Amino acid sequence: MLCTKQLSVAYGDNTIIRDLSLTIPEGKITALIGPNGCGKSTLLKTLARINKPVSGDVYFDNQPLHQYPDKQLAQRISLLPQMLVSPEGITVRKLVEYGRSPYVSHWGKLSYKDKDIVDQVMEETGVLAMADKQVESLSGGQRQRAWIAMVMAQDADIVMMDEPTTYLDLSHQVDLMHLMRRMNDKGKTVVVVLHDLNQACRYCDYLVVLNDGQLVVQGEPETVFTASLLKEVFSFDAHVVKDPVANSPMCIAL
Repeated sequence: MLCTKQLSVAYGDNTIIRDLSLTIPEGKITALIGPNGCGKSTLLKTLARINKPVSGDVYFDNQPLHQYPDKQLAQRISLLPQMLVSPEGITVRKLVEYGRSPYVSHWGKLSYKDKDIVDQVMEETGVLAMADKQVESLSGGQRQRAWIAMVMAQDADIVMMDEPTTYLDLSHQVDLMHLMRRMNDKGKTVVVVLHDLNQACRYCDYLVVLNDGQLVVQGEPETVFTASLLKEVFSFDAHVVKDPVANSPMCIAL
C-alpha cells in the first residue's frame, strides 16, 4: 500500500503540495487529475522518490519510502516521467533492456528470462519491429511507446506514468489505455497523470482530484465526477452524462 501523510513538497520557496494525506488503492488504476500547475506531476514524482518532501512522508507497505534501498525500490515502483531524454545513439532494444537493470547482477548481463521479458513487452507495445533502430530516429509516438516498453520491462508492482498519452494519436492513446488495463489485470497498481477527463473516467478505477496543491476529493469516478466538481476545480461548465459505451461518467462542455 502506498500512501502519504501530511505531505508537503516545495521547489525552493514555492510550496507545490500542502499537507496532503491520501492512500493509493492497491490493485487499481488511479488517475491524478486537476488543472495545470495544481501539483499532479510533483505528487507523482514524490511518490516515486524523485522529489524530497519538505514535511510529512510517503509510506510504502508501512515503511517510509526513503528507507528503501535503491535497487529494491526499483523492483517495486517504476516511473515514466513527462520529460524523456534518451542517450545518444541508443537503440530501442537497448533502451527497453535498461528496464531490467534492477534485476541484473553486478556484471550487468541479462539472463534468458530478462531477454524474454524484453521481447514480450516490445511485442505488446508494438516496437519489436524497430528494435535495432536508434531511439532518436523515431517519431514522437514511436519514441513514447519505446519508453513505455522500458517501464513495462521493469516489472514493478506499481507503475506510474506522467501524461503518457503525450505525442500519441487517438488510436495509440486508446491502445495505451488498454495496455494500462492489461497491466492492471496482471496485478499491477497503476498511477497515471491524465489531462483527458473522459479518458480518466472511462479507463481508471479511482480519481484523485487536486487543486492548488491540495486534495479536493478522491473516489470512484461514478461518485466524485460531477458538474459541480468541474465548476469548482476547472472553472468549467459541463453536463455530466453516462458514456453510452463504457457506462462511465463523461463530461460535455456547455
